Amino acid sequence: MSVHVLRFTLRFLLVTLWVIFGLIVLATVFRRFSVARRDRINSWWSRWLLRWCGVRVYVSGRPPVDGPALLIANHVSWLDIYALSSVRCTIFVGKRELRDWPVLGWLIAGVGTVFIERGSRRAVHYVAQAMRERFDRGQLIGLFPEGTTSDGLDVLPFHAGLFEPARRAGVPVQPVALRYLQHGERSTLPAYVGDESLLGNAWRVLGTTGVAVQVVYLPPVLPEAGDEDHRHAMAARVREAIRREVCL
Repeated sequence: MSVHVLRFTLRFLLVTLWVIFGLIVLATVFRRFSVARRDRINSWWSRWLLRWCGVRVYVSGRPPVDGPALLIANHVSWLDIYALSSVRCTIFVGKRELRDWPVLGWLIAGVGTVFIERGSRRAVHYVAQAMRERFDRGQLIGLFPEGTTSDGLDVLPFHAGLFEPARRAGVPVQPVALRYLQHGERSTLPAYVGDESLLGNAWRVLGTTGVAVQVVYLPPVLPEAGDEDHRHAMAARVREAIRREVCL
């Protein structure tokens, strides 16, 4: 049996046990806790999940330590969600298809993820309302406005629709750049793109060594005087800030 197979088997077992533990917590005591305590548990659980996966997280910049904010990040992998939540619990707006992921989809939903049905104006209204409720609780909302994943070496065009609830609520919009490495060099290995299955991607990530993600918190972006369309202008500035870091 190869070293890759042995490493994958051990890590997969640890991740499976950790996910089962998470499911038990969700099904029993999670909702009895305050929002603040649930957020702390979510962050702690995410940190350990990444450790079991063999993925290191390196943080730079100034993450928001308290209060509401909208985090905007480029999207590369299923690991992105846990990398951001490992720093501070982040409630994500995600496409409806994530809910159908085996097991992980149930976990993502259980911690409060807001799902959006693509192409539905009614769904956008519902999501905007859900975002405002979470801002009122002082929580972080995470958004991947590319709408899909990339190889992580560039940033796809942004959809600007869900920038508006943050602008209307007056909360900071903070760009975050995610860069994946392997043994200190930029790598596309963790990228979850195309028609690849979640298990196939996990086989690659869990079976290798030296995987790390740099989480770079950039200065918040505010609407500028004279913007004709705050939503699209802000989205363009946020994308450019992230792209400068991703394309280094």
